[in-house]
Amino acid sequence: MNDAIHLFAPNKVVSRNTVRWLVTFQLLMLVAIWVFSPTVFLPKPGEVFQSLHDLWFEGLGSELITSFYLNLQAIALSAILSLLLAYATVIPFFRPIVALLSKLRFLSMVGLTFFFTLMATSGHELKLFLLVFSVAVFFVTGMAEVVAAIPKESFDLARTLRMGEWRVVYEVVVLGQADKAFEVLRQNAAMGWMMLTMVEGISRSEGGVGAMLLNQNKHFHLSAVFAIQLTILVLGLGQDYAIGLLRKICCPYAELTLERK
Repeated sequence: MNDAIHLFAPNKVVSRNTVRWLVTFQLLMLVAIWVFSPTVFLPKPGEVFQSLHDLWFEGLGSELITSFYLNLQAIALSAILSLLLAYATVIPFFRPIVALLSKLRFLSMVGLTFFFTLMATSGHELKLFLLVFSVAVFFVTGMAEVVAAIPKESFDLARTLRMGEWRVVYEVVVLGQADKAFEVLRQNAAMGWMMLTMVEGISRSEGGVGAMLLNQNKHFHLSAVFAIQLTILVLGLGQDYAIGLLRKICCPYAELTLERK
């Protein structure tokens, strides 16, 4: 009874069992709205699942593997580059460079496609460059803010333990902010899936779920479009959960001081 009251009160904590019931109820409500929606342009669940069945036998599984591999490569490369650049901001020489790179997030990908096409030697490289740029400019911005927000007391504490400056960087900046680095990665990894359709539409030599989505959208197969979108959503949620689980395993201390776990 108390949990039911707390659901509508600010700053209250409810049990895990109540959260499960709440999520189940809200999902059922969304499905009911979808099923009984009067909108004629919205395909019904039966049509979507039938399209998913047909698309699977048309090669949706292999296209998903192609796209997932490409996205995984882009996330790994952008994470390595962004973390190195963000950690480099402890050195004054690199701060203007990183600040400039973070401003590139305002650039349109349409205007940069020609530039990356000249750099790439294959269609796969072109897609990889575009995805890495799309994720990295936001990743480095978020991570540089995390490094800049480290309180002075954390550095002073490490120095009182007679650590050298490079040891201070390792302990305070790298290890001390590892949980936040996972969270920034988790937030920005979704950018790869958002940009996938555009990137795979530019170079269709390897196929991919983005190219398949564009083909179905071109022919106004709305049920197939919904089926592919739902598949991408499930994959994205799985990726998000995996990164969150990795964060809990590597940084179990991250949630010890949180009110809501």
